[in-house]
Amino acid sequence: MKNTTNILLIYTGGTIGMVKDYKTGALKAFNFDELVKNIPELKQLDCNLRGVSFDEPIDSSNMNPGYWAQIASIIEEHYEENDGFVVLHGSDTMSYSASALSFMLENLEKPVIFTGSQLPIGDLRTDAKENLITSIEIASLRKKGRPVLREVGLYFEYKLYRGNRTTKINAEHFEAFNSLNYPPLVESGVHLKVHDNYLIKKVTKNKSLQVHKKMDDRVAILKIFPGINQNVLQSVLNIPDLKALILETYGAGNAPMDEWFLNPIKKAVENGLHIINVTQCSGGSVFMGHYQTSEKLREMQLVNGKDITTEAAITKAMYLLGTGVPDKLFKTIFETPLRGEMV
Repeated sequence: MKNTTNILLIYTGGTIGMVKDYKTGALKAFNFDELVKNIPELKQLDCNLRGVSFDEPIDSSNMNPGYWAQIASIIEEHYEENDGFVVLHGSDTMSYSASALSFMLENLEKPVIFTGSQLPIGDLRTDAKENLITSIEIASLRKKGRPVLREVGLYFEYKLYRGNRTTKINAEHFEAFNSLNYPPLVESGVHLKVHDNYLIKKVTKNKSLQVHKKMDDRVAILKIFPGINQNVLQSVLNIPDLKALILETYGAGNAPMDEWFLNPIKKAVENGLHIINVTQCSGGSVFMGHYQTSEKLREMQLVNGKDITTEAAITKAMYLLGTGVPDKLFKTIFETPLRGEMV
């Protein structure tokens, strides 16, 4: 029986993979072969570490569905010989990537943990070491010969969240992410505290990993605001070949009741555009019909985004469109939790 786990580190880019050249002051990507040298604490982990890197590591601001497919392909290629995966990623778009991979990796039975840092590994007060060490430790957790975590997570500053429930909330603090609508899966203190009740319970016997690499980018996000006008609305609704629109509404899914706003929305839905109603609040849920200002949207058959994040909504729409879901089933399937991304 194997005593140690095999963990694959996937470096896509971002601050966590950088070390400072103290002669020049410039940041450069570290060499995975020297990882243990940079972080000797890794020797205490009971696991075998290997690393792969993008040929050209990217700033996460340049992340796109093509790179998501590349991450998914690396996991697919190395899935059998590894027990878990830790994806090193820039923090700016990490919630989008973690959400996307959660949908792309169907029947996932091993941990895929995204992590990053606000400061490079070589800095004096870096958060990179703790984030990386604990992510690897969590990815190595096993119970009765099986991984404890069997989903895509995001670890930052002592907490592991479900990846598709997260949002980046701060550009300066170490506590850069939060999950307002779902509790942490694991908390790191003196000991690792795993909240088993919050983990996805898999029932996928005899089902192998399916990797969906086609993400349809014919989507858009429109955040309504006091003063939004007809020209702005029409310019978005008239985007050529647009298939899905994430509509960020007020509060519990409320929007203006002016005819100039409602009529184009109604016409767009009738013409086949999938409009998903998502609250622009950090936490809480859409409840169409709770107020008069959302009843019209419910009647128009807008997709109910419930408590999904914008990051998960846009990537879920890309995923469903990419898999060729029939238009008549899109609303029903979107409103159904697929990877624990919504209630």
